[in-house]
Amino acid sequence: MGFIGSNFILRQLRESDDRIVNLDLMTYAGNPRNLESVVDTSRYAFVLGDILDRPLLSRIFQEHTPYAVVNFAAESHVDRSIVGPDDFIQSNIVGTFAILQESRRYWENLTEPNRSRFRFLHVSTDEVFGSLGFSDPPFQETSPYAPNSPYSASKAASDHLVRAYHHTYGMPTIITNCSNNYGPRQFPEKLIPLIILNAMEGKPLPVYGDGKNVRDWLYVDDHCEALACVLNQGEPSQMYNIGGRCEKTNLEVVRTVCGLLDEIFPDSAYCPHESLVTFVKDRPGHDRRYAIDCSKIESELGWRAATNFERGIRRTIRWYVDNRAWVESIRTGAYREWIREQYGLS
Repeated sequence: MGFIGSNFILRQLRESDDRIVNLDLMTYAGNPRNLESVVDTSRYAFVLGDILDRPLLSRIFQEHTPYAVVNFAAESHVDRSIVGPDDFIQSNIVGTFAILQESRRYWENLTEPNRSRFRFLHVSTDEVFGSLGFSDPPFQETSPYAPNSPYSASKAASDHLVRAYHHTYGMPTIITNCSNNYGPRQFPEKLIPLIILNAMEGKPLPVYGDGKNVRDWLYVDDHCEALACVLNQGEPSQMYNIGGRCEKTNLEVVRTVCGLLDEIFPDSAYCPHESLVTFVKDRPGHDRRYAIDCSKIESELGWRAATNFERGIRRTIRWYVDNRAWVESIRTGAYREWIREQYGLS
């Protein structure tokens, strides 16, 4: 019910004949509105539960007999991992172990051809590779792991578990490591939706440090296409980097959003929206640059990001403009308190 997972489910129901079983604990970033359009679809089933609940996982496997598991389940916000890492250890490490164990039990009891067809696809992040200098080459699948936050360390640990289950048990696992995603349905603690919504309401636009930290940006629909490609064509035991070939500083991203909002809302009282930019104290241990070399998935599987940044940002802004009810549904008191504490802003 989170950002990337819900977009992937919508994509699979639209583009494939798959039946989807969606297991989600519905923590703060999970939103039932993300999938309200498919709740009555016969090929979709929702199960409220925790990947740590192994009896529940076992029942799901026995009842639905899936040909694949795609693991999106993760606490994913670096700032939250700095303030409270406990949930990240439980969800990202212990949770991955639990679902690996139950997947392995299920897979070992499958008969051919279902046993050979089965895949365990683990969705991870480029942050496991650490930080790059401005002149360093982008991360490759062979780059050493060097996580610098509790979040990235927990994802690195989960990646190692997934790798180990292939090399120890022969389980057909695949790992993808993606760059920064953006697009519809992203929880507004993340940079792009936070900037869009704050700018539209005339609130400060918080930018960490000098704003020169660099990220590679990937439109979520392109990421979902890549995941479907890996699921259908990827080789067990392999890692695939997924990126948008779109490196930008955080300040460049904010200025692009502000410029488009000036264009869309020329009569806004807050034009120019860039005047709302507020530099705030930098995040502890803030990685300076991430960059992804995605030539492997491009050359071996034929995938390449199709959405350039300006087109993706326009679509994203339009989605948040047109879905104000979605925005208001997640703006709880707890969310407002988090923004206040994290950035010192109201």
